[in-house]
Amino acid sequence: MEPAATLTPYLARPGRRVLVIDDLADLQGPVTGTVELPIWLFWSRPGLVFDLGDPYMLRWLYQTVLREAAEPSDLTSYLNGDLLHTLWPELYLPRGVRQAWEDRHASLRSSTVTPA
Repeated sequence: MEPAATLTPYLARPGRRVLVIDDLADLQGPVTGTVELPIWLFWSRPGLVFDLGDPYMLRWLYQTVLREAAEPSDLTSYLNGDLLHTLWPELYLPRGVRQAWEDRHASLRSSTVTPA
């Protein structure tokens, strides 16, 4: 059975609503190694391998999946809940994506660094 997720009214970009997993514990994606995203998530450079040991590539992978996910398995296969918490303040996300995830998961909101 696929984990539950909610298609929110927020937009990741025009025409693309944000999908948010209902339980962050369902995000059991890899934390080390390399990942190649499927074409429906990452079409601009097919075949690009994301090295999870490279902080820039790791953030790029998370930003892409959070923006483009259309099915719960897109989120659960590539994102890790603990790592998402750690990366959250550093991710460059469209306002709708950040709002949708923080509305559903207050723990992410509390991890966001706010300017003094």
